[in-house]
Amino acid sequence: MPGRVPLPSSHPAAMAGRRRRRSWPLVAALSTGLLVGSAAAPAAATDDRPDRGGGHHRGQASTTVEPFGTAPDGTPVERWTLRNGDMTVRVLTYGGVIQTLEVPDAHGQVENVVLGFPDVAGYASDADPYFGSLIGRYGNRIAGGEFELDGERYQLPLNDGPNTLHGGPEGFDDRVWTATPVGDRRTAALQLQLVSPDGDQGFPGTLTTTVTYSVDRQERLTVHYEASTDAPTVVNLTQHTYWNLGGEGSGTIYDHELEIDADAYTPVDETLIPTGEIAPVEGTPFDFRDPTAIGARIRVADQQLLYGQGYDHNWVLNRDDDGAREGSDGEDELEEAAELHDPESGRTLTVSTTEPGLQFYSGNFLDGTLVGTGGSVYRQSDGLALETQHFPDSPNQPGFPSTELRPGEVYESTTVFELDN
Repeated sequence: MPGRVPLPSSHPAAMAGRRRRRSWPLVAALSTGLLVGSAAAPAAATDDRPDRGGGHHRGQASTTVEPFGTAPDGTPVERWTLRNGDMTVRVLTYGGVIQTLEVPDAHGQVENVVLGFPDVAGYASDADPYFGSLIGRYGNRIAGGEFELDGERYQLPLNDGPNTLHGGPEGFDDRVWTATPVGDRRTAALQLQLVSPDGDQGFPGTLTTTVTYSVDRQERLTVHYEASTDAPTVVNLTQHTYWNLGGEGSGTIYDHELEIDADAYTPVDETLIPTGEIAPVEGTPFDFRDPTAIGARIRVADQQLLYGQGYDHNWVLNRDDDGAREGSDGEDELEEAAELHDPESGRTLTVSTTEPGLQFYSGNFLDGTLVGTGGSVYRQSDGLALETQHFPDSPNQPGFPSTELRPGEVYESTTVFELDN
């Protein structure tokens, strides 16, 4: 196992956890073409107002909606379609799920490049591996399902062996979000909101969360998160889409070439909880600083790969070398974190984020029991997740970036998924 490398207080990842009272960053507005967030305004002009049922109009963005069944409690579920240029994204109000994302390959053939289910029942099932879901209140794992905040101990329900995973057994992925279209002719955009009451899944404070999906004319999908609380709490939101750039149901992602801008990662124990180390990737199967086929080293007899049955780890992203996440205007900056390329289709996915970490999960636990949107059975590594995030178990790891959020502060995070061929 690599030797321990301490996380200095000046490290960009350590700086990244600090919450500030501030407004929605302009850098994200520039990338989406909209000023969106918890206070987003509706479309200003009649001509630009998103319709709630029409079709796509050539040369302009569209955000449309249709009924899509009901949640287990009978709540109606909607499916929203965001179209712009050559990209089409379908989003469910159940779990904020990205159900499909269609883009052309190098030859112009349009395919869905994310894994998912054809109906709500699949996402509501206990067998759902978080396909396309919004994750909260806390993405990734919390050891023992407990943490201490301001001298008080909180116990969460366990749903991953001895730990709590992705916010608990009834996390944000199992809720119906309220949807509001916020796009115009240039940008297809949808705002989702969810209020999580005090004590929800054991977490303190009433948390109000707003997530905005937007697709711009450059076929970039931007995900912007905002959250506020009425009592001290911990928050770590992320998006859990499974990608296969060869097309949904086309086989494994072992030939996909992945590059991650990270010199270090966080090793885990046998239950996939970080040990507290910040370990160098140099000389290990976790070195993706240069484009590397995912299958090239996934079967190496490395203890970390044995624990995860493949890759299921957090990378410590390299941020600006000045030791801060803030730009000259005082706002968080989007920085490129990873690039995924499929040689066969020619598609490339670039992930940029304001977050300090990236969880790369190689779909190790897909076991051939799930049938996807295209009718194919999903087997091991038929898709992968690139989850931008703060680090796993941060509430119990004082050396990791903080995930605390307090009244009067605004949690903000932005991730951009850009597809090219």
